[in-house]
Amino acid sequence: MLHKAEGFDRRKFTMAGILVAMGVVYGDIGTSPLYVMKAIVGDNGGLARVSESFILGSVSLIFWTLTILTTIKYVVIALNADNHGEGGIFSLYTLVRKKSKYLIIPAMIGGAALLADGVLTPAVTVTTAIEGLRGIPAFFERFGNDQTIIVVITLTIILILFSVQRFGTELVGKAFGPIMFLWFTFLGIIGLMNFSQDWTVIRALNPYYALQLLVSPENKLGLFILGNIFLATTGAEALYSDLGHVGKMNIRISWPYIKICLILNYLGQAAWLLTVKENPEMQALAEINPFFQMIPRGILVFGVVFATIAAVIASQALISGSYTLVSEAIKLKLLPRLKIIYPGSNIGQMYIPAVNLILWLACSAIVLAFRTSTHMEAAYGLSITITMLMTTILLLFYLLDKIPAWSAYLISLFFSAIEVVFFFSSAAKFFHGGYVAVGMAVFLLCIMIIWERGNEIKEATAEQVSLEKYVPQLKALKEDTSVPMYQTNVVFLTSDRVDGEINRNIIYSILDKQPKRANVYWFVNVQVTDEPFTQEYSVDMLGTDFIVQVQLYLGFHISQEVNVYLRQIVHDLMKTGRLPKQPQRYSLTPGREVGDFQFVLIQEELSNVSELKKWDRQIMQAKLAIKNLTTSPESWFGLEYSEVKYESVPLIIGPQRKTHLVERKNRS
Repeated sequence: MLHKAEGFDRRKFTMAGILVAMGVVYGDIGTSPLYVMKAIVGDNGGLARVSESFILGSVSLIFWTLTILTTIKYVVIALNADNHGEGGIFSLYTLVRKKSKYLIIPAMIGGAALLADGVLTPAVTVTTAIEGLRGIPAFFERFGNDQTIIVVITLTIILILFSVQRFGTELVGKAFGPIMFLWFTFLGIIGLMNFSQDWTVIRALNPYYALQLLVSPENKLGLFILGNIFLATTGAEALYSDLGHVGKMNIRISWPYIKICLILNYLGQAAWLLTVKENPEMQALAEINPFFQMIPRGILVFGVVFATIAAVIASQALISGSYTLVSEAIKLKLLPRLKIIYPGSNIGQMYIPAVNLILWLACSAIVLAFRTSTHMEAAYGLSITITMLMTTILLLFYLLDKIPAWSAYLISLFFSAIEVVFFFSSAAKFFHGGYVAVGMAVFLLCIMIIWERGNEIKEATAEQVSLEKYVPQLKALKEDTSVPMYQTNVVFLTSDRVDGEINRNIIYSILDKQPKRANVYWFVNVQVTDEPFTQEYSVDMLGTDFIVQVQLYLGFHISQEVNVYLRQIVHDLMKTGRLPKQPQRYSLTPGREVGDFQFVLIQEELSNVSELKKWDRQIMQAKLAIKNLTTSPESWFGLEYSEVKYESVPLIIGPQRKTHLVERKNRS
């Protein structure tokens, strides 16, 4: 999810779209050959303990996993579930959320798990690539098996990677496509070179070998081998999430080439393993990575450098994807507001400092704690199986509207059965480091639950009043010259939709707390739409020329820069004569017809007089505590350079606790 592709129509097949797809969509799945076979062979006891049937069965499982999950589920089916061209679990949720309020649960679980997976990807891919340096004689002679130098190089690359995020990656991003095209071509050629040494490994495409391996005594892990097999398809969910950047046509047309290159590489690794499995020197190696071992020695340095670049690109795609995922969750009110910066020239390229810092610290901590890619692989993949399961649940409700119900249930049952097996086979990773990703997912899920439930409690009990009822008082206040002019325009940002009613606290602020005399009272609400790029508004002036209720409709991909939008609305209303002009006597701009603005932001503090259940009170206290740690409304709504005033009001939810004071009589 790097940036919105420019220069081509996402709805059509174009060469530009194909290149962008390769650079943005396939980064994760394209680096899987670096570690999948390494993990499979290593966890079975090493090269000395694998047989021909084991090797063929492993590649067969990889092939059919890529075919069933990546090709059929995601490329063929899920890409149809686009929300105006956008994909991903949150976009899918917006398509089906009207079906049931409980669908928020799989959306939150899947989103949290996908974010947690983004922490492990940079760590495992970059570490694996750097470990390939050991195959270079000069490097091995100097450092041997010293893992510290690998860790230092990996941490340095990760630090640089996260440090450059603030500057945007638009220029670098344009080069990602051609580089990844060359990377996949390199995968295919290297694989074919080794595959040609033993064409018989083509037998691995027969599903018989896959099924045989699952029950074979040669398979020391049994069904749990699927935990390593699953690593080959972890990028499938990212493929769906990145739909909006290139369009389904470009993904579907480019995927066959990607898959062929991947399968050729896995077949090449299988052929190489069959060639050297009886070699005592190879068997004596403590750890073996078929990917780097099968590269000719003369180009190994090039291969390691190329793999590192591909790993960085894959990591960049996951990092940018995390920004997009968090941004969508914020717009859907599943996460608190965070500061979002748009360093590029398009809305799709964003940078969230808080997320960037957390990801960098988490990735660095994982590298320091696990040190080797082998240990990281043992933890990798568990959380993404959860995301895939949640996507399947949401996909069921989407399919129910598109195909006969029995077909929808059958398709969902088929994929969920496979994913449940993968989940339980990956569950063994929990005690080998999988708890890190699961722990992060649970932490994120708790924040989502607190935020969503807190909003639900507040909205269910918020006291609303009719704005029309207070029109006479607002008019009288506007015309009362005995009250000092507060500002020409006073703007209140409301949390409720503009429908004739307004939060009582706002009216209290205008009339009671400090009478705010103004020429125009603005009440602005932002509604995030299910469409990603909506930019619309509606106005209700209640038959006056001094009260303006503004309803902004912004897509979940659009930044909420209220100050900018309000400026346009003012000019639109003045142009049509609905709003009187506000000529300024003193101004740097001759003929200025718009007065000054004061934005009033209401800060709520939970009142002790609220009668709430213990659990709900704790939820609200946690929500307000989190809110205080995150971006201020001023920053979120783009009001940093506007006149903003904060007013604190007690947040009273539900019935007020009754008091029982008794007047004390004078005693003689």
